[in-house]
Amino acid sequence: MERLDQGLAFLLQYENIAWYEQGRVQILDRRVYPYRQEYVTCYNYQQVAQAIADMVTQSGGPYLAAAMGMVLAVDEARQKGKNIKEFTKTAAQILANARPTTAQKMKVITETSYQAIERALEAGEDPLQAAFAFALDNVNQRYHKIKMIARHLVHKFPHSGTVMTQCFAETIVGMMLLECQKQQKEICFICPETRPYLQGARLTASVISDMGYPVHVISDNMPAYIMGREGVDVFTSAADVITMDGYVVNKVGTFQIALAAFYHKIPYFVTGSPNQQHQTIDSVKIEERNTEEVRQHMGIRVTKENVKAYYPAFDITPPQYCSGVVTPRGIYSPWNLKDFFEV
Repeated sequence: MERLDQGLAFLLQYENIAWYEQGRVQILDRRVYPYRQEYVTCYNYQQVAQAIADMVTQSGGPYLAAAMGMVLAVDEARQKGKNIKEFTKTAAQILANARPTTAQKMKVITETSYQAIERALEAGEDPLQAAFAFALDNVNQRYHKIKMIARHLVHKFPHSGTVMTQCFAETIVGMMLLECQKQQKEICFICPETRPYLQGARLTASVISDMGYPVHVISDNMPAYIMGREGVDVFTSAADVITMDGYVVNKVGTFQIALAAFYHKIPYFVTGSPNQQHQTIDSVKIEERNTEEVRQHMGIRVTKENVKAYYPAFDITPPQYCSGVVTPRGIYSPWNLKDFFEV
């Protein structure tokens, strides 16, 4: 199998996202990269689920982590003398629900992995190898789809210009840079830092820099002003959920940047596919995280003890502020996402 992580930055190599080997899953800790290169080692699937919940990995990372967690669950069942089918069925449910907002997407991965394990058992084949093969094939397919998304997205970039991103859109960042090279476009990037974990500053900017493109980091209260001053041409983000009625659920802060882009008449293109499990925005549960993460900065408290905080992990951008949903099949209006499924 040709691996589609070839040519991408360190952070986007499969082994540096989540990887099963010899009874454990290692997950690169994106909370401290790039100033420390550390891995969280998980010895059971519950630890993988906890690592996902704790945002050791984020964006597209949890999908590979969950698939590798299913491999570990097979190994764990063998070591404990448990029924593999029953054990991995439970693991599939727990891994899928590690984070509530993305549970539907995760469920597809863990249930399909479980089905591969079940087929292997019925055929007298190695279920661990089946789960690992599924995990590798699944991430490869996801990278292939994102490569096609990148092609459509970069067609919307000018030949020479400036693009603003939000949070860490993971694979699409690397793929759009490869596509910029292919289309011979000279693009510089602006990355809001994305508090409280600074994914934009630490992860997106690192990938862009590693792949040889100019990049500036700004604080989260600068996008509106910088858009006007620096002549931003396009704003783009990924999405954790795109509902069928055209709402974009993404890292908190996306909505305010989309509003600023709308004011400046800058197009906002979101990457991803609409989710039929979410026919309307009412079906999406916004994850509320530990507010302690807001009251401190990289482990150092910045408020008094009695000061309270809010920490919704995501916000919601209405369809009127989105110029297009960029999918592997092309770009769709957020008002007509049913067309995506009629191709």
